[in-house]
Amino acid sequence: MNPNPSRMPLIDTLKALASQLIVLHHLSAYGPLSDAMGDMLPSLMEWFYDYGRMAVQVFLVIGGFLAARSLAPQGRAVFAEPVSLVWRRYLRLATPFVAAILFAIICSAVARAWMDDEAIPDKATLGQFLAHVLLLHSLLDFDALSAGVWYVAIDFQLFALFAVTLWLARSLGGRSQFNPAPFLVAALAMLSLFHFNRDESWDNWGLYFFGSYALGATAFWASDRQRSSAWLGAIWSIGLAALLVDFRLRIAIALAVALLLGFSRRSGLLEKWPEVRPIEFLGRISYSVFLVHFPIYLVVSALYDYSESESASVAIAAMLAAWATSIAAGYAFHQLVESRAPSYWPSLILRQGLRLVPRTWR
Repeated sequence: MNPNPSRMPLIDTLKALASQLIVLHHLSAYGPLSDAMGDMLPSLMEWFYDYGRMAVQVFLVIGGFLAARSLAPQGRAVFAEPVSLVWRRYLRLATPFVAAILFAIICSAVARAWMDDEAIPDKATLGQFLAHVLLLHSLLDFDALSAGVWYVAIDFQLFALFAVTLWLARSLGGRSQFNPAPFLVAALAMLSLFHFNRDESWDNWGLYFFGSYALGATAFWASDRQRSSAWLGAIWSIGLAALLVDFRLRIAIALAVALLLGFSRRSGLLEKWPEVRPIEFLGRISYSVFLVHFPIYLVVSALYDYSESESASVAIAAMLAAWATSIAAGYAFHQLVESRAPSYWPSLILRQGLRLVPRTWR
């Protein structure tokens, strides 16, 4: 078994399914189009609203799993210092994010011209835009300029916290045989699961979500065939104890995904999972679809509202168009922005953004 396969179809599958559930959650939650669909399919739309958002846990666990794979494949940090790693992660996340925020500002202005709805963000201010650029919008209590953008900031916080924890463990362990990294990560995970994740006032901070992220990281380490399978049992025990103390469906999902990834890597199923091209495609563009789907939906919903149609077939067609256009726009965004070198896009986006945004804000 290749310990670090370049292709992992199971992860692509999980990302594809989770990203589409998140899109459908947002499509069921905002605007007149979701209201119309709710009247026709109340149970289905209510399910997407209540449970579609839980798919975020899949990305949290996968994020931790892949971070452990790249930063500490044997449980010990393979980097000397975390600053450059965190900076590269920021560029990787923020480069397409800033472009998507500019796109969202434009789409919101278009939608605002056709309908008046609380789902449309207010006109952006310069401070609000800069807070988004720095991924501080939630911490500074600025209104979000698009749905779900809190996750990008949380992902960055989690990666930074994980990298710093690994670096600290490496510094503490020195050249000794004992490696404290898994124990520090597990201790921080338990602190999150048993305390921070039970207090919603912390939900703008990475510590609130670190339990799920760490479940993914420890699942990667425990799935090494050179380690005892008891490590996976330990993950199960910690997760089960957290659920017994305070059952949270989101943690149950995170635990299930972590164990699935751990057993799949240990058995070789991780890379042997059947590779279905449409699923692989949706998994590959999942981040881009996540970034652009809501602005697209706002415009389609505004067009639907402007048409003043009461036809069920028109509402269904508009919802399907919003869904399909989100995927198509996500593919274009992936090709033009996300897949480009991070070193190229930030200066271009900011240069063009400073020209464009002030006109939009007038």
